[in-house]
Amino acid sequence: QVQLVESGGGLVQPGGSLRLSCAASGFTFSNYWMYWVRQAPGKGLEWVAAINTGGGNTYYADSVKGRFTGSRDNAKNTLYLQMNSLKPEDTAVYYCAVGDSFSSNRNDYNYWGQGTQVTVSS
Repeated sequence: QVQLVESGGGLVQPGGSLRLSCAASGFTFSNYWMYWVRQAPGKGLEWVAAINTGGGNTYYADSVKGRFTGSRDNAKNTLYLQMNSLKPEDTAVYYCAVGDSFSSNRNDYNYWGQGTQVTVSS
């Protein structure tokens, strides 16, 4: 069955960096677009980034553009999110998700991971 397992979250000071990983299994990873979505405390889901099947094309929410970088290693079936210059407003649970094609609508995503907590605080 499809499994998506996020890791790499934690507590970091403002201005710091974290790299999230999402290990995928149970499907042909290289055939699918991958996404990062986050949910801040008391708020709804926010689309963060999209990475195309080969990893050569990436798209970002305005709120993270220039600070976050999504990538993937199809040989390792793993998705990444490098987060730099972190701000307190980046505090959220971060999820990876799978989709058939590009979409910023989370309803189009087929599978989701369980999430990893990122807390940005001094």
